[in-house]
Amino acid sequence: MKFGVLFSGGKDSVLALHMVAERGEHQVVCLITVVSKNKESFMFHTPNVDITGLQAQALGLPLISVGTEGCKELELVDLEGAILRAKVLYGIEGVVTGAVESVYQLSRIERVCEKLCLKCFSPLWRYDPRGLWGELFGRGFKVVVSGVFAYPLDVLWLGKVVDRVMFGRLLELSERYGVSVVGEGGEIETTVLDAPLFGQRVEVEDFELKWDGVSGVYVIKKASLRSK
Repeated sequence: MKFGVLFSGGKDSVLALHMVAERGEHQVVCLITVVSKNKESFMFHTPNVDITGLQAQALGLPLISVGTEGCKELELVDLEGAILRAKVLYGIEGVVTGAVESVYQLSRIERVCEKLCLKCFSPLWRYDPRGLWGELFGRGFKVVVSGVFAYPLDVLWLGKVVDRVMFGRLLELSERYGVSVVGEGGEIETTVLDAPLFGQRVEVEDFELKWDGVSGVYVIKKASLRSK
């Protein structure tokens, strides 16, 4: 079956892509990215979504990228248009999502897929958080924190590579404050700089930290692909 992957460039969408591609019986033929102007979009990851073009090159896959104003519910029209384009251009028969816990997101994606007569596949749905990060560590993913939006996460997290030590700290905060370690509540956002299926790694050449005292983002201003 040919799949298009809803692709934000964050850990969940990249891991979901790998899990489908490695199964063998399915083929990932394109990536689908929705770039929201609304930084508080209910549906779409926003930090550093503009580097999905580089990630697509590293994966050797075509990227369908569309913009949206990010108005609640109306942004689904733009999502539907992007998925339909993938169906027409690349003959996709299904859509892969990186949804882990958000019923809001998954139910709406499933509705769009049903309308377009496409299968919706979410390999990470209800995945154990420790197991999810274990997959990332075990496969050698390089994941950086690109946004923090909940106390007690602070500016010191921004741009940091999440390794097993950092994950241990995140687990402690989860136990004390209820922070989701996968970030499905929007507490934390990530960007993948390298993964097993990347033919090249993403090298950050310039960045900016934006912090308002409560939340912030690690903005990748310039990046390029380098040999692994």
